[in-house]
Amino acid sequence: MPRLLRVDSSAELDSSVSRELTRLFADTWRDRGAEFTVIERDLHRNPLPHLPAAELHYAARLRRAGAAVDPEAEALQAQLIREVAEADAVVIGAPMYNWSLPSTLKAWLDYLHVLGTTVPFDTPDRPLAGIPAVVISSRGNTYAAGTPGEGTDHTVPPLRQTLGVSMGMDVTVVTAELTLAGRIPAMASLTEQSEASASAARDAVRRLASALG
Repeated sequence: MPRLLRVDSSAELDSSVSRELTRLFADTWRDRGAEFTVIERDLHRNPLPHLPAAELHYAARLRRAGAAVDPEAEALQAQLIREVAEADAVVIGAPMYNWSLPSTLKAWLDYLHVLGTTVPFDTPDRPLAGIPAVVISSRGNTYAAGTPGEGTDHTVPPLRQTLGVSMGMDVTVVTAELTLAGRIPAMASLTEQSEASASAARDAVRRLASALG
C-alpha cells in the first residue's frame, strides 16, 4: 500500500498556504485509490521537544563511552525515522519564518539527521536515500533571482542539504511566493503575481501527487 507522510509546521491553522498545498497533495494522493494511505504529523499542533542531548545526533555505537541518553527521546527518534523510512513519499509544509525554518520543523530535522543511522559515517548506509520528499515552500515576499530578496532564503537550502545532500532523499521544491499580497496594502499591486504563483504551485502539487509512489 503506497504510503504518504504529510508533515505540517505552519502556526497558521486557518488560512495557511503551506497547509492548503500539503492538504491538496494528500487529497490528490488518496484520490488515486483506496490503497493510497496518508500518515499525518502536525509539528505545530503536536510540537516535538528539542533534542535533550547532543549524543542523539549519533548512532548508539558512535556515542561517547558512558554517555546517557533519555530512552523516551531515543524511542521518539526511532519512531520519527521509521515514519519516513516506511513512507513511499513525504510532503513537507515549510513556510518561511524570519527568512528561515519554523523551529518545530528544525526540531524534526534534528531527530532525523543521525550520523551512522540515517547519514553515512563509518558505513556508507543511507536508509532514506531515494525516498521522494516534496518541500512546499511558502513565503510572504519573493526571493527569486534578480529580486532584492535573492540570497536571503534560509528555508529551502537547509532542507535540500539535510534531506537531499546528506540523507539522500529525492527532494523537489514547490514554491508559493508573495502570499502576503492580499493582506498587506503596500503589496496590493503584486496580487496578480501572487495568484499566478499559487496557481502554479497547485498545478505542481497535483502533478507530483499523481506521479510519486
